[in-house]
Amino acid sequence: MTTLDPRQLFESLFHAAVSAADPRKVVPAFLPARPKGRTIVIGAGKGAAQMAQAFEDVWDGPLEGAVVTRYGYGAPTRRIAVLEAAHPVPDAAGLEGARHLLRLVGNLSENDLVVALVCGGGSALLPAPPPGMALEDEIAVNQALLASGAPISAMNTVRKHLSSIKGGRLAAAAHPAKVVTLVVSDIPGDNPALVSSGPTIPDWATRRDALAVVKSHRLKLPAAALRHLHSSRADAPRPDDPRFARNEVHVIASAARSLEAAASEAERQGVKTVILSDAMEGEARDVGRVHAAIAREIALRDRPFPRPVLMLSGGETTVTIRQKGGRGGRNTEFLLSLALAIDGVPGIAAFAADTDGIDGSESSAGAFADHTTAVRLREAGHDPKALLAAHESWSAFDALGELFAPGPTGTNVNDLRAVWIR
Repeated sequence: MTTLDPRQLFESLFHAAVSAADPRKVVPAFLPARPKGRTIVIGAGKGAAQMAQAFEDVWDGPLEGAVVTRYGYGAPTRRIAVLEAAHPVPDAAGLEGARHLLRLVGNLSENDLVVALVCGGGSALLPAPPPGMALEDEIAVNQALLASGAPISAMNTVRKHLSSIKGGRLAAAAHPAKVVTLVVSDIPGDNPALVSSGPTIPDWATRRDALAVVKSHRLKLPAAALRHLHSSRADAPRPDDPRFARNEVHVIASAARSLEAAASEAERQGVKTVILSDAMEGEARDVGRVHAAIAREIALRDRPFPRPVLMLSGGETTVTIRQKGGRGGRNTEFLLSLALAIDGVPGIAAFAADTDGIDGSESSAGAFADHTTAVRLREAGHDPKALLAAHESWSAFDALGELFAPGPTGTNVNDLRAVWIR
């Protein structure tokens, strides 16, 4: 076991986690019954094209539709159109994509079926500002949320009250057709109504909850957005709305299942593994320090787990932007913070990556670190503490050649973090 290469181990865990959420493996088990009428497929997210491709391959009957995914994340399909738009900041292509989905579900009958393929990323990919707001306002809202450090659940509570498509509104537009939603969850806790701000799934959050998020995170929103939130027009459909009575929701892949797959792969290679949690949230640098504290305790005192051991965790951390202009994402920020906290404690290696293949807005999914990372940065003429303060974590790992860039994976079940204490 001690001869295993940490980087090879971590990469194998990543691929096991992604494979467990591969649409080709999970979609076939959740096919709805064929309807008497038409079958319309809609969807959004960074893995929506691959979900559409998988659905096409196994659906025995006519179908039509469209999904919206991030630029460069498309997949070849025959009957379902794949539209591409910007992420994480919305653009005009996403606006047209949202309008197209709404047109597809208009004028349906109770004999028709709508299959919604939803995964993480759809909040930005489906901008649909309500009356009184423009696309520029929704872009400003999204930028404020991304810089706020708010957890994804809070961000999506705000988003769904500033939209004409989120918060169940797309499903409401499809009534009286039955809507079956297949969800690949990237949300800690796997509440499907929060994935991509729930375009086909309502929840009980209210605009008062959205206003509480605005206040607690001191969000600076456009005047048009604030006016809308203070108006009853922002109220989203409730789960007990009769329009949703026949609908079905299935979470077909999640961080929990992918973590279990990664743990099984590690155990197969002879590495004892513990899963800390599949729903970790908080500031990336703080979560990094907590993981480092546990790792140090194990390395120095053999508690709370005896060495050697691999710790896994999932969920989605956040980065509150305190200094603009840095290059980095939540996974590299987590790792740089952890590297500083384990500086000089031998036998600790770590990895963190976003399972969709992209960490933030950079081209990498994450990076590798160990107890020598901080030392090597200093030897290369960099101050790791200054890099962390400036949100330059991507630059730090790029300088060391430790970035992990697998490219788009076709799925999205949030982040995979692994810390190995040998």
